[in-house]
Amino acid sequence: RLCELLDNAGRGWRKLAELAGAEKRFKCSAEELEMCSLKVLEPRGSPTQCLLQLLAERDCTLRYLLGCLERMGHEQACRVLSSAVQDMIRITVQPESQVVAEGTQVSLTCCATGPPGLAYQWFCGRQEVPGATSPELVIDTAALAGQPGWYICRVNCGATFTFSRWAHVQVEKSSSPSSASGYCLTMVGLQILLQPRPCRLAEGDTLALECRAIGNPPPQYQWFRNRCPVEGAQAPQLQVKLVTTAERGSYSCRVFNLFHEVWSQEVDVEIGEGPRQTSVVPHHALLCSQAGVSHSVTPPPSPVPAATDKVALLLGNMHYLHHKQLKAPIVDVHALGALLRQLDFKVVSLLDLRKAEMQMAVDEFLLLLDKGVYGLLYYAGHGYENFGNSFMVPIDAPSAYTSEHCLCVQWVLREMQQRRTGLNIFLLDMCRKRNLNDDVIPQVGALEVTANIVFGYATCADAEAYELSQGELSNGIFATFLKRWLLEDEKITVLLDKVAEDMGTLEITRGRQALELRSNLSERRALTDPIHPPGQDESSARNLQWAKAHVLPESRHLRFDCGVTVQLGFAAEFSNIMIIYTRVVAAPKDITKCEARLTDIPEELDVDLKCTNKESPEEVGSPLAPVWSLGCPSCCLYSRICGLQKLRQELAFTICLQYRYQGMDDFVEERQRVNVGRPLIAKLNL
Repeated sequence: RLCELLDNAGRGWRKLAELAGAEKRFKCSAEELEMCSLKVLEPRGSPTQCLLQLLAERDCTLRYLLGCLERMGHEQACRVLSSAVQDMIRITVQPESQVVAEGTQVSLTCCATGPPGLAYQWFCGRQEVPGATSPELVIDTAALAGQPGWYICRVNCGATFTFSRWAHVQVEKSSSPSSASGYCLTMVGLQILLQPRPCRLAEGDTLALECRAIGNPPPQYQWFRNRCPVEGAQAPQLQVKLVTTAERGSYSCRVFNLFHEVWSQEVDVEIGEGPRQTSVVPHHALLCSQAGVSHSVTPPPSPVPAATDKVALLLGNMHYLHHKQLKAPIVDVHALGALLRQLDFKVVSLLDLRKAEMQMAVDEFLLLLDKGVYGLLYYAGHGYENFGNSFMVPIDAPSAYTSEHCLCVQWVLREMQQRRTGLNIFLLDMCRKRNLNDDVIPQVGALEVTANIVFGYATCADAEAYELSQGELSNGIFATFLKRWLLEDEKITVLLDKVAEDMGTLEITRGRQALELRSNLSERRALTDPIHPPGQDESSARNLQWAKAHVLPESRHLRFDCGVTVQLGFAAEFSNIMIIYTRVVAAPKDITKCEARLTDIPEELDVDLKCTNKESPEEVGSPLAPVWSLGCPSCCLYSRICGLQKLRQELAFTICLQYRYQGMDDFVEERQRVNVGRPLIAKLNL
C-alpha cells in the first residue's frame, strides 16, 4: 500500500529518499536512485519498494521512516504506516496489586513500547481518572473512601489501543501515623522475600526461577543471565520451556522501584546431567572368614565389551593469527570424521577455533558423554607439553603464549572421567616441544584411577610433528597412517601399535617423529565395539544434543517478481563450515542472461568475498571441494561460509538476482532477504 501511494505521487519516493538522506548513513547514491527508478520497467516493479529495501539494509527504523513521511506532509502514507505497526504496542511493565496503610500514598506504574506518540489514560473502575495521563499514577488513599480499588491503564496510538492488567489497591486502617514523605514507614524501600534457587535440568525440561519482593512503590523485576538482561523477563517468575544448553548460566534478578534497587542472589542453572556419586567397596569386604580360613569371592565373568554410545570431537586449527599457518588439519579432520562415522560415532568436527570457542566446544562434547560412552578427542594443530601436561593452542594465542591462553588436555580427561565414560581416547597430532615462555605448573586436579585411558601422541616428548605434502593436499604423518588402520577390529592399543610400526617405515621422518602410546587399558576395548544403549531416554537426549549441531537449512526455491525461480541449497563441510549454492531453475523466455548471487553476509563470519559466488566448487578455496560438490547440482554459484560458531544471531543474507531482457544491454536487479536460522554448530551458541 505504501508503494502504491509513493510510486504514483509526483516525486513521492524521491522526496522520501531526499529526506531520509538527511542522516548520512541513509543517503542513497545516484547509482542507487537510478536502480530504483529502473524498477518501473519490471513487471510489478516498484521504485519505492527498492528504496525501502535499501533503507532496511542500513537499519532504518520505523520511527525514523514515519518522521520522514510526516515532514513530507503525506498524511495518507503516515496513516498507512501507523496502522501497519499497531500490533507493536506492548506493555513491558504491568501495574501490581498491593496492600497499603490508610492515609498513605501509593504508586502504580504502566510502561509500554510501540510506535511514537503513545498516550496513557488511567481508569478507576470504569471511570477515567482526571489528569492521569502519564505512565505513573500516584494515589492518595485518604481519598479512596467509597470508591472501588481497581485500577487499569489504557495505552493507545491513534485509534489503536491496548489495556494493562487490573491492579487492586487494598487500604487497611493503621494506628501508626503516616511518615513525612507520604509513604508507610514499614514499606519504604525494597525487601526480597523469596530468592531464586540453583537448579540442574536435562534438555527438554522447563526452567522455573522465582524472586518475590515487597515495597512501596511496588517492585518491578528484570531477570539477568550471565549479567545480561533476558528479553521479556520482567515478572517475578522466569519460566523457559524446553530448555537447551543455550539457557545454562548464572541467573539473577534486579528488583527496583521509583526510589530503590536491590539484587537477588546469583544462582547457577546447569543443563545436562552431572557426575554421578559412586561408592567403593574396600578390598577386605571381598574376604570372609570361616573356621579361620579366608575365602575370596569369585567375581562374575566379564561381559563382552560394548559402548552405551560413541562420541568424537575432532578439532583442527590452521589459520593462526600470530603463528605459522598449517595445511593438513582440514584434510585430516575430514577424513577421520568420515571413518569414525562408519564406526557409528557421533562426530562433531570443527576448524579454526579461538580459546573461548575451544572451551565451549569441549563443554558441549562433555554433555554428550555418560556412563559407558566411548569418548574420542582428536586434535590437529600447534601444541606443546610442559611438566607432563599437553596443551592445545587456539588460533588467537599470542606470540608468547602460556597455559593461560591454551586448553589443557589433562583437564579435559579429568572432566571426561567424571562422566563415567567407558573409554577415553586422545589422539593428539601436534608438537610436544617444551614451551620456554611457560614455567607454570597447572593444577588440573587429581585424576581418578580408571583402566580405560588411551593416549596416542603423534610424536615423542620434546619432539615435533610434521605434515606431508601430496600435490595440492597436505596430511599429517600421524593421520596418514592412522587412516589405514582405523576401521580394523583390534583393541585400540594394538591398532595404535600397528600405526607406530607403519610410521617407522617412513624414511624422511625416521629419528625425528615417532608415535608414542600411553595407556592403562585393562580390557579389550575397540573402536568397532557394538553400541548397547542403557535406556531410550538417555540415548534420545544425546541424539537430540548431537543432532542440533548437524541440522542444515532445507533447500528452498525463491520466486522473483520478474518470473525467475532460484534454488537455494546447502552442504556441510564441517560442523562450523557450510557451503551455500544458488541456481536459476526457471526463467521467462524474454530473459537472456540471469544469475543469483549471495550478498550481505554477516561480517562476524569468516568469509573471503573473493571466494564467494564462484562458478566451480574448486574456486571457493577448499581442498575438499571434490568431496562435498558430489551432492550439489551443476550450473551453480558456490559460496563457502566459515566460522559458524561465531554467529550470535540467526544467519540472514541477501540473494541478488541480476538479469537482462532481450534487446537490452543493461542488467536489471532484484533482491530478496533470506533468513535460514542458526545452521549446524551455531545452534549451540558457542
